[in-house]
Amino acid sequence: MDILQAIIIAIVEGLTEFLPVSSTGHMIIAQNMLGVVQGDAFVHAFTFIIQFGAILSVVVLYWKRFFRLDHTPAPDGASSWQRFKHKWYFYWLLLVGVLPAVIIGLAAKKSGLLDWLLDSVLVVAIMLIAGGVFMLFCDRIFNKGSEAVALNERKAFMIGLFQCISVIPGVSRSMATIVGGMSQNLTRRKAAEFSFFLAVPTMAGATLLDLVDLFKDNAEWATAHNILVLVIGCVVAFIVALLAMKWFVNFLTKYGFKAFGWYRIVVGVVILVLLLSGQSLQMVD
Repeated sequence: MDILQAIIIAIVEGLTEFLPVSSTGHMIIAQNMLGVVQGDAFVHAFTFIIQFGAILSVVVLYWKRFFRLDHTPAPDGASSWQRFKHKWYFYWLLLVGVLPAVIIGLAAKKSGLLDWLLDSVLVVAIMLIAGGVFMLFCDRIFNKGSEAVALNERKAFMIGLFQCISVIPGVSRSMATIVGGMSQNLTRRKAAEFSFFLAVPTMAGATLLDLVDLFKDNAEWATAHNILVLVIGCVVAFIVALLAMKWFVNFLTKYGFKAFGWYRIVVGVVILVLLLSGQSLQMVD
């Protein structure tokens, strides 16, 4: 992977990370179009690591809400654990929410399923279409939620379970977690914002795991060029995601999922037709 390819893929990642269109799926499509070698361990790791770069934009944009403790008095008669949990409740909810992804994600990676899925453009195309059709109707399936509904451990865990579906490229982690939040009667805005927050520990864990695996299997990948590619990819993805995230929250709150559903269907159908007709997605040699 050269630097120009890394920049293009990082732009795609930054634009799509918080949109319910599957950033991983779009990166796989972009890699194929750019002629990036599939099946390479470094390419797989690059796909996850630059997602963490994009996710860090959440920490910057929402830093006042991300770095917070609850300093209000705990309920009378609360135990030491209850007082501790009361103070750190926001982070406790993130921990509860990320647990399903840790278990399912590790199992998928250990079995080799995740690497296989990351190499399959066909899976991406099918899931883009299936997810797009669902999104045309999900605003009717789930109501707009209530501002009075507060997040708790059960709701956070359920959202975490929804997030596990996004192990399949083309599903969209953003879509899965936002729909999970809406299924718990959260408003679109609340569901989207918790989706952003939950992405931080999820992608931090995935990134750390990929780096450990890369160094453990073969440290020869860590050339000056590859490290530069990773750094540039993370920086570009971070900047683009920072610009795209605020727009998405406002658009989703006002208009819902339908426009994204049609977009997914169109892209998925085009890719599927090309694949089934034997056409190559590669645009450059």
